[in-house]
Amino acid sequence: MGGGFDIIASLQFMLLLFYVNFAACIAEERAIYLVLMEGDPVAFHRRSSPGENGRRLELNSEVSEAHAKHLVDSHDQLLQNTLESGSYNKLYSFKHILNGFAVHTTPSQARRLEDASGVRLVERDRGAKLMTTYTPQFLDLPEVWAQEGGDKSAGEGIVIGFVDTGINPCHPSFAYDPMKLFTSNISHFSGACEAGPQFPAGSCNGKIVSARFFSAGAQAVATLNTSVDFLSPFDAVGHGSHVASTAAGNTGVSVLVNGFLYGQASGMAPRAQIAVYKAVYPTVGTLTDVVSAIDQATKDGVDIITLSVGPDEPPEDKFTFLNVFDIVMLSAQRAGVFVVQAAGNNGPGPSTVLSYSPWAVGVAASSTDRTYPGSLLLGNGQNVGGVGLSGPTLGDGLFLYKLVLAKDAVKINGTFPRTPQYIEECQFPEALDRNVVLGSVIICTFSDGFYNGTSTLTAIVDTARTLGIMGFILVANPTYGDFIAEPIPFAVPGIMIPSVADAKVISQYYEQKIERDGRGFVTKFGARAAIGDGRVSSFKGQAPIVSRFSARGPDFIDRDKNPADILKPDILAPGHQVWAAWSPISALEPTLKGYNFALLSGTSMATPHIAGIAALIKQYNPLWTPSMIASAISTTANKYDINGEHIMAEGSDNLYPSTPFDFGAGHVNPIRALDPGLVLSSGYDDYISFLCSLPNMDPAIVKNSTGEMCNHSLCHPANLNLPSVTISSLAGALLLRRTVKNVGLKPETYLCSVMPPNGTLINLNPPWFTIAPQGTQDLDIQINVTKAMNSWSFGEIVLTGSLNHIVRITLSVLFQYPHEN
Repeated sequence: MGGGFDIIASLQFMLLLFYVNFAACIAEERAIYLVLMEGDPVAFHRRSSPGENGRRLELNSEVSEAHAKHLVDSHDQLLQNTLESGSYNKLYSFKHILNGFAVHTTPSQARRLEDASGVRLVERDRGAKLMTTYTPQFLDLPEVWAQEGGDKSAGEGIVIGFVDTGINPCHPSFAYDPMKLFTSNISHFSGACEAGPQFPAGSCNGKIVSARFFSAGAQAVATLNTSVDFLSPFDAVGHGSHVASTAAGNTGVSVLVNGFLYGQASGMAPRAQIAVYKAVYPTVGTLTDVVSAIDQATKDGVDIITLSVGPDEPPEDKFTFLNVFDIVMLSAQRAGVFVVQAAGNNGPGPSTVLSYSPWAVGVAASSTDRTYPGSLLLGNGQNVGGVGLSGPTLGDGLFLYKLVLAKDAVKINGTFPRTPQYIEECQFPEALDRNVVLGSVIICTFSDGFYNGTSTLTAIVDTARTLGIMGFILVANPTYGDFIAEPIPFAVPGIMIPSVADAKVISQYYEQKIERDGRGFVTKFGARAAIGDGRVSSFKGQAPIVSRFSARGPDFIDRDKNPADILKPDILAPGHQVWAAWSPISALEPTLKGYNFALLSGTSMATPHIAGIAALIKQYNPLWTPSMIASAISTTANKYDINGEHIMAEGSDNLYPSTPFDFGAGHVNPIRALDPGLVLSSGYDDYISFLCSLPNMDPAIVKNSTGEMCNHSLCHPANLNLPSVTISSLAGALLLRRTVKNVGLKPETYLCSVMPPNGTLINLNPPWFTIAPQGTQDLDIQINVTKAMNSWSFGEIVLTGSLNHIVRITLSVLFQYPHEN
């Protein structure tokens, strides 16, 4: 009997041990961790910050190479001494502007690293996502180019680094013309051309001066698809090519899609040169690959880094400013690189912005005044507006064609599932009777498949081609409401009707003209329709308008979204319906497969506009630091649209007057940004002082994140010398200071005025000043509360110069109520 109990006890113990081991296996799934170490990286080893005095880094010297090797060896030694053998795989050593590494390991091993000597910070990789012709004219860039020798030299001598999905080197936007030699010296830049699948060695042609790819993170967390996840700088997605050509694509490139010429495309800085850092793949994107790319781009010597990629959520347990992504951007800015970042596409709700830090310029997206209006002509003479980049049905409206609702053309005896995709969304040609739909215009209905993302416009086009359908209409469904329709090229005549009200007009006409039998089957199709040409652009209406998807402020310091004393987004730029280069593989967007150009919307599209404009400013003012460029862009921005009205913003259902939390300082004005009169600048030490002054900030957290001691704090976080003033908790009175520098060639006298936010009284001292070239002037800003408001209030300081310079400093104030003390 006792032996039986022993057996049972042994079995129970074995089962318990199995359960513990099984649970451990489940819990111990590997992930990527980014680790920052004590000690300076190569760029800042025994030297001052180049970004503050205009000097370039010299990271290829023997001393630098020796220190880089020392850092790599120290990373390897730490891992060997701390982690269990076989429990990890080191992916990268960061050594140029960060001292640290990325490692693929288990949570328990990562905890060991947190406790290891010499380790400052360990952060789990949050992943990286994409933030997804006419704009040069809309921004008056030809006038800017004229000041720099025309479009044949605009941006020359500037290298823009693109951390993205790669580039399509065969695209005409990136072609090198041997008859138009680059004459400027880019000796400050030293890159490499990493050949691979779809990217032969000759792809770096002079326009593309360097191309690298970073895949260790992607390969660690996913099985890559060799048919699209090319281990080379080649862009199988299209996003990276779109971004690069928007900023620095050649001028005068014909945008030809489906045989139709949509116009000529040009980058903002068409003679800037391109350095490619592929870090996001069709299958996956990791923050590790992005950080490694930024580290390398800075070492290579790029002037500007463009980030239309990044984490799509705030860090879980850290201050927003102190996650590894923001720290590497701080290090790049410290090294003299202008960093521009997409604000995110999670608008229009408040505090959806994904650009947090004052050292990176966060870009919001707007529309231009160009639209592509489509039209549907019904047999009763009614015209219904819609969207679709396609040619007209045969006859261009002279001939009307039989109108057929997809449900009324479904095969009665078909063996397919009776789901919306088959019976109303036109996804499967085998579900429809060819004899009914041949030569007709078919009505497909937005239903469950489109709502959940399983149905596609490509499938509708394929159905139309297979069955000989003349054209298609995709109409809104009352069950799902209106949908957002962006102009997409269709190889057959097609139009989207995103409004339920317009769809009802079509439905009522259709039902009036058909005859049905007792079973509900159509016996006579009497409705007729023709699809108009949707490819012809129209230029009218309000513009710019802040796009619905564009992420909004206020900025925040943590995951609880406590507000920060920083204005975000920083600036507004065109990001809605932008034509630019594309990759025909189009791995993530089958609708655009086979095309060399795409019309896209997103803050991803707005960001390269600012990158290209920054290149023009840097070319015109080569000694300016990144913060000086950012100031010039901000203080000269427009707060009014092309009609002289206040810029509006798209909400969930309507337009509303925008605020700085929608558009930052306003819509970019490149002409004025070249010659702003005054600039407000900040350096690396200022940013550290800002971090140390944040409410409830533990100096140890700043030390662990940046490696810097809190030897000096600002008296208030809003005292950081930014071209805006944002106060997240104003009680009683507050004295702030801004310091301006005259970057003009002549002395100038400025008159200081203010439009105070509601509930405040603001005094400026001095009320006026005269400032010499390269001189500086302090401006004291005394803010007093006269009536506490229950929401943010906005205003601006305006410095009007005697030589026609106008400098605007945006004011944003949130009041602190007594019960909050």
